[in-house]
Amino acid sequence: MKTATPNNGVSGFSLVELLVAMTILLVISAAALSLFTSHLPLFSEQQNQAGLNISMRNAVSQMQLDVANAGSGYYQGINIPDFPIGVTIKNNVATSSTPCNTASTFTYGANCFDELNVIAIDTSTPPAHPSDSTGTTCVSTQSATIFTTPIGSTTPAQLAADFHSGDEVLLVSGTGSSIASAVLTQDGSVAGGKVKLQHNGSGANGTYSDPAGIATNPNNKLGIQFCNTDWVLKMNAIKYKVDTSTASDPKLIREQPAGSTNDVVLAEQIVGFKVGAILWNNCVTTCTSDDASTYNYDSSTYASGGNAQAYNYSLIRSVQIEFIGRTTPNFAPTYVFRNGFDSGPYQIESSSTVLNPRNLSMNNN
Repeated sequence: MKTATPNNGVSGFSLVELLVAMTILLVISAAALSLFTSHLPLFSEQQNQAGLNISMRNAVSQMQLDVANAGSGYYQGINIPDFPIGVTIKNNVATSSTPCNTASTFTYGANCFDELNVIAIDTSTPPAHPSDSTGTTCVSTQSATIFTTPIGSTTPAQLAADFHSGDEVLLVSGTGSSIASAVLTQDGSVAGGKVKLQHNGSGANGTYSDPAGIATNPNNKLGIQFCNTDWVLKMNAIKYKVDTSTASDPKLIREQPAGSTNDVVLAEQIVGFKVGAILWNNCVTTCTSDDASTYNYDSSTYASGGNAQAYNYSLIRSVQIEFIGRTTPNFAPTYVFRNGFDSGPYQIESSSTVLNPRNLSMNNN
């Protein structure tokens, strides 16, 4: 009987060799893991910067589209010689004595940011003529009721169905020389062959806060008397503002219609949003050219032809938007980077864009 004998031509690893190989593998793996761990924050930062860049580019594209069409949408069936208003701007002018941000926590408040309203008209709602209940007398917007007369084939019932509580309407004189805005407090209703619009009375004294910012401050374009040769238009304005309800993450939002809850977040971690305007005939004494050469970032100082015309948004011919975004703050002790804008632990990206409302840039009359 034969017995099995070991194959002397083949040998395996010894225990010592196996331990040495495992030790080398562990050292190499630890080095690779350490290298990966050290580069992981860099990868995250790059991803954050890329996301910030994309969101800011998308926001600029959306604003370009909206502002380019500012002042358009006035119903084609009406005869107004020029567009009375295209955008309104609310400038928050910060001072050194009242900072708008908290430097220790890198948080920002609402007064750090401007607001931009793009005036647009709801073209699905036909225009109408304003009057009193008789249809023969002018009506004051300070009264809280406006009666409107439909035009063309539109019936009072059809027109009334287009107006709802919370809608904002724009009243425009037939020449385009004066405007007013009002927010409806009730749905439209038919009364005596006309459409009755109940609203919170507004005037030209600037005490009326409307979502589109038209009558928030007094200016020489605001009127209170409108007659049956003038126009009532339903607005669908767009508001750009920064939501600071979460102070550690201010968000740039687009709201349409202005004043509603129908908003879309365009970009997060916004730490700067300022809006300036080039004005027509903006000079202090003698005018040598039609338009100013610098952008005005304080709407309370608007002027034209050497005359102060605060908050007269009909003077606007071009808009410059400057906004600043940041990556998500990194408060880890190992993150030592501090930016040059507010010394915060995050990367900063800024954008400056000039937008020309095509319907207003030709309105030099």
